[in-house]
Amino acid sequence: MARRSRRSIRSELNAWPGYVDALSTLLMVIIFVLLVFVLGQAFLSVALNKRQQALTQLEHEVAKLGQMLSLERSHTSALQHEVAGLQKTHEADAATATSLTAQLNQQTSERDNAQARATALDEHVAQLRQQLSALSTALDVTENDVRERDRKIDALGMQLNVALAEKVEQLQHYRSEFFGRLRDVLQGHKGVQIVGDRFVFQSEVLFPPGGAELSPEGVKEIRILAQTLRQIAQQIPSDVPWILRVDGHADRQPIHTAFPSNWELSSARAITVVKLLIAEGIDPHHLAATGFSDYQPLDHGTTQEAFAHNRRIEFRLTDR
Repeated sequence: MARRSRRSIRSELNAWPGYVDALSTLLMVIIFVLLVFVLGQAFLSVALNKRQQALTQLEHEVAKLGQMLSLERSHTSALQHEVAGLQKTHEADAATATSLTAQLNQQTSERDNAQARATALDEHVAQLRQQLSALSTALDVTENDVRERDRKIDALGMQLNVALAEKVEQLQHYRSEFFGRLRDVLQGHKGVQIVGDRFVFQSEVLFPPGGAELSPEGVKEIRILAQTLRQIAQQIPSDVPWILRVDGHADRQPIHTAFPSNWELSSARAITVVKLLIAEGIDPHHLAATGFSDYQPLDHGTTQEAFAHNRRIEFRLTDR
């Protein structure tokens, strides 16, 4: 009887290592599945980050795609939340698996229940794999949608360039008409000339020496210009972004007036002209005043004639 008891005890002891091997194999499978999940999560996170970077680089000029981009970001955010939820679920499952392992090590009498729980865990891991596969498919669909939107953006960009070219052509037409009318009105006026795309008034025509207050003759000249500009402005469509830039220029001679330098003098003269244009009914949204001091000369000579040539007010009809 003693021998039989010993044999029975040895049989039970031999069954225990086989169970430990099975449990080790199960743990390795669980660790492998966790590793696959973590790698899948990393790749999915990298892919989502790339998509987010691609979305943030879209040109801000294409305002019509704002809603589409917002929907795409919302979709990406939903995917991220879903992945985060899956990760939390997986962490909870990992905690459950750890608890099961501890119970199996302490309570050999509950082997059948532990095996059932392990089977349930395998089924849950299979479900996680299916969810990862579905997420991968959804990510592929998202990439295709992004590529399609990129193609649409390129097409819209080409349309925008064509529209901008048309607006520039319209502005060129109205600029030519504006300068043509001014040329007819001011033809023969001393100190007034056209240089390239600019209408140039010598400062002596508009201002007293060293001053920024318009002379009576200067007021008259600017009112003529304002009248012509009002007529042209009525013909320019509201969607053409035009602006009349008033540039003040001085010579390089030091000044001894109330102005500290030629910067202040040239800027003050340009602002004075702009104020009179506004008083004459020109929309201030279409006006700009700039001062260039003596750093944009027309004549680099040192004679009084060269200095007088450089003291000027220029008008340029351009786009914003």
